[in-house]
Amino acid sequence: MDTVKHTMYNGNKNHAVYLQVIMKIRYIFPSRRQKKKLVSLFFFTLFVICALLLVSQKVTDRVPTEPDRNEDLTDIKPLNHYDVDCNGIYEMDPVEVGKSLAIRKRIIVEELDESLVNRTSNCSDYFHSRGYASVRVSNEEKAFPLAYSLVVHKSASMVEKILRAIYTPNNIYCIHYDRTSSERFMRAMESLAGCLPNVFIASKLESVTYASISRLNADLNCLSDLLRSDVKWRYVINLCGQDFPLRSNIELVADLKKLRGGNMMETSLPSEYKQERFSFHYELQNVSFENQQLPVMTETTKEPPPHGIQMFIGSAYFVLSREFVTYVNTSVLARDFLAWSHDTYSPDEHFWATLTRVPGVPGEVPRTQPDVTDLMSKTRLVKWEYLEGPLYPACTGTHVRSVCIYGATELRWLLNFGSWFANKVDDIVDPVLVQCLEEKINQKQTEMVMAVDQALLTELDDP
Repeated sequence: MDTVKHTMYNGNKNHAVYLQVIMKIRYIFPSRRQKKKLVSLFFFTLFVICALLLVSQKVTDRVPTEPDRNEDLTDIKPLNHYDVDCNGIYEMDPVEVGKSLAIRKRIIVEELDESLVNRTSNCSDYFHSRGYASVRVSNEEKAFPLAYSLVVHKSASMVEKILRAIYTPNNIYCIHYDRTSSERFMRAMESLAGCLPNVFIASKLESVTYASISRLNADLNCLSDLLRSDVKWRYVINLCGQDFPLRSNIELVADLKKLRGGNMMETSLPSEYKQERFSFHYELQNVSFENQQLPVMTETTKEPPPHGIQMFIGSAYFVLSREFVTYVNTSVLARDFLAWSHDTYSPDEHFWATLTRVPGVPGEVPRTQPDVTDLMSKTRLVKWEYLEGPLYPACTGTHVRSVCIYGATELRWLLNFGSWFANKVDDIVDPVLVQCLEEKINQKQTEMVMAVDQALLTELDDP
């Protein structure tokens, strides 16, 4: 009996040992099902770690940080200049296009507004280092100065890029910054204007509300100041913080001379939908889905516009002759029409389009003349998402409210379309496009001025 028990004990003991060995083997060499579980767990853990690192990196790169108060304020350089061949991007070279796409995939560091304040702490260094002193201008341009109204509210670095791209020493520039902008942005604009002799801040500033009269007033404030300046400019152009030039100054002057005192803007008969914008009284109200105030239509109908004015609609973008601006600034009709427009929706989109149709105004567009649409007006090239395909190639950047923010691969199309300015351009969406537009425009300005100078020298040398 004892022998049998001993044999059973040893058998049970050996079986237990056997089971332990099997478990160790399974631990070391897991089954196919266990392998799948381990692989899934591994990749899930890896994904979580990468996601946390990416979020951490985005927070680090995208959130502005306090600048070092001890840094040398005169030794500030632009944050980014990308190693790309803009001629290659223009020609759609696969290598250069690939570089631009790779740059876009990076996390773009937003330049602090205070960086511009730092750079402009020494105006002489800033003026020369940023290329303002080396801008070449022809005698034809000097005899045909232009004025600009820049209505902006954020991103000082982008505003500076726009200004640098349109800058010539003979032009005059008014900057209107929003009274609700950040203190740093306002300081940056003041510092920028303080370093450039032909740039100034509007004497009256508005708190601009989207689609309200304040947007129109911001431009009107600049126009009044520009009329009082010593520069006898011939045309004025308004820009916002996401516009960018598609023509050099010498090209723009040549095109504007062809207008022979006319104005360039959209002006069309309004649809029934657009008529609602000025047929009813609008009030500013808090709108939850926009997290801001917007003009909201009431049931109160408006009286017809004063002086029997016939209404037309267009956009906020304009190119106006000095004579037309003088008329708007002094005319009782224009003043009454402005007051009547106070409680309408987006009055900047009918004010200019209507006044240019008034009989007898400088640069009048006769009421009998067909609509001047956005495709016919050269003031701005805007690519609407719902028109991509039928009218425009696809947007290669991104969309905001159905409007394309352009990408670098649209460089050639933008420069060859025929418009004078593009909207929207953003150096956070595609910094390579901004860099290449500026480079190509500066290159064209220099080449054309040199060609004009050479032609004059040749003419003088001829007997």
